[in-house]
Amino acid sequence: MGIILRELNERDAEVISKSFKEQGWQKPVELYVRYLDEQRNGDRISIIAEVDGAFAGYVNVLWDSYYPSFKEQGIPEINDFNVLIKFRRQGIGSKLMDKAEELIKERSDVAGIGVGLFTDYGNAQILYANRGYVPDGKGIHNGERYITNGDQVTIDDDVALYLTKKLR
Repeated sequence: MGIILRELNERDAEVISKSFKEQGWQKPVELYVRYLDEQRNGDRISIIAEVDGAFAGYVNVLWDSYYPSFKEQGIPEINDFNVLIKFRRQGIGSKLMDKAEELIKERSDVAGIGVGLFTDYGNAQILYANRGYVPDGKGIHNGERYITNGDQVTIDDDVALYLTKKLR
C-alpha cells in the first residue's frame, strides 16, 4: 500500500466531495475551494492522503485558529481531520497527524486540536489521547462560546473539547 501525502490542489475539491458523498457524508465542493483559497493566502495548509492514487483523507493546519484560547495564545490548530471509513485503521490518520505536527513544529512549540463529544468521535478521542494531547482546561466550546454549568446545548459537530500537545 503506497500512501502519499501532498498539499491540496485545484483538482481535489470535486474528488473529495464525491468520495465523502459515497459514504453518506455531505461535504460540499465549495468547502474545498475555500480551503484552497485559504491555503493560497497562507491561512491554512490542507494535506491530502492518497493510497495507490485514490483519495483517502485529509487534515488541515489553521495558522490562526478560530477557537478563542488558541487564537489568543497563537497556537496553530489541526482542523477538519477526516479519513474515509474504508481507509481507516491502516495508519493513514497517524501519517496525516505526523505531517500536521511536523508543519506546526516549524512555527510553534504547541499544537492544538478540537474533538467532538459524541460516539462518532470516539476513534479520534482515543487517537488524540494516545498521541499525547490533553484538554486545555477551558471545558467545551460550541463555536460561539464556552459552555458553562447549567447551559443547555444541542450536542452536534460544533461542540468540542479542545486539546493541546507540546511538540518540543
